[in-house]
Amino acid sequence: MTVRANDLMKVYGPVPSRRLGQSLGINNIPPKICTYACVYCQLGRTIKLQSERRKFYDPTVIVSDAEKQIRKAWDRDERIDYLTIVPDGEPTLDVDLGTKIRLLKRRGIKIAVIENASLLWREDVRKDLSEADWVSLKVDAVTEEMWRRVNRPHSALKHETVLQGMVDFAGMFKGELATETMLIHGLNDSVEEAEKIADFLATLRPSKAYIAIPTRPPAERWVRPAEEQAINKAFQIFDGKLDHVEYLIGYEGNAFAFTGNVEEDLLSISSVHPMREEGVAELLSKAGSDWNVVRKLLDERRLIELEYGGYKFYMRKLPSRDVQ
Repeated sequence: MTVRANDLMKVYGPVPSRRLGQSLGINNIPPKICTYACVYCQLGRTIKLQSERRKFYDPTVIVSDAEKQIRKAWDRDERIDYLTIVPDGEPTLDVDLGTKIRLLKRRGIKIAVIENASLLWREDVRKDLSEADWVSLKVDAVTEEMWRRVNRPHSALKHETVLQGMVDFAGMFKGELATETMLIHGLNDSVEEAEKIADFLATLRPSKAYIAIPTRPPAERWVRPAEEQAINKAFQIFDGKLDHVEYLIGYEGNAFAFTGNVEEDLLSISSVHPMREEGVAELLSKAGSDWNVVRKLLDERRLIELEYGGYKFYMRKLPSRDVQ
């Protein structure tokens, strides 16, 4: 599928982040091109599995869009703690990632990258990411069988090579390194899996190791978050082997920024960050708008409504998220 540069907003927010405060999102990959097809992905199923890097959006376009969004946010006294590269796919597939990070850093705001660690075996990827201030790596499994069941990687990726890439990057990175482990009920939530993951994370020595569960509608309908007992047990195991362990299991809140065009804000945020009903309501209130905006976008099939965990979510209509 070909996506034109102007088809989707490439910068969105600021949005509330449970890890980074108020984060302005940078979307450097069209939906949904990724090295993985994770069963729990909040953006839906992967449209195109890819393992080779290539060009996507022009760096000057990304930076120009970011500068415009920063000005809009600051004009409305919205705080920005990080410019966060967290796109519709795997950010390190973008061969211009390093250039974009260097250009964005000129704004004087810290740069974060949330990525799945699948390409860290490549020296050029490690070099690009070394330009960031904060990097989060996905570590949902360290056994090959579980890695394939949870993350469903591109066939060209090799399990041991991916793990070694993380070790190599952790050894060279001068910024703040975080890891995130998503616990899925009946898959990677056993004591045995937690022990193996914690042992591996100890070799990375992250500044923080996050334990997460799905809080938004997942790619596969059967996916359920790990139960409380399993989450608590995993925390105890991690805490015994790592310096700083935190839960990433709560709602991040409703502090979504309004930057002047409520339809544009709703669509750009929800293309990467599905919004809970109360978050949408809060944004509409900031904009002086009402629920008719949402109804209009639903009628035009530009927005879709999903349910998960007893909550309603709203997301931009993307090919990866067909109503099931």
